Amino acid sequence: MNAGSRSVRRATLVNWRLISVLIVTAGVLLFVGANAHLVYVALGSQPECVPHEKAADGAGTYRAARSAC
Repeated sequence: MNAGSRSVRRATLVNWRLISVLIVTAGVLLFVGANAHLVYVALGSQPECVPHEKAADGAGTYRAARSAC
């Protein structure tokens, strides 16, 4: 094996390492960004009060466990 093919092989290896590091970094950033957005939306949203049954004797109707209104 001559010196020219060694340098080409080393350059190819370095390129693949760089590409794989960039792909992993992009995946981690995407994961962190998606989770940050999820937390932001969860903390920033507050549902409005909706009408519901107040008494527990309603047959077949849903009622809030504890009213926030």
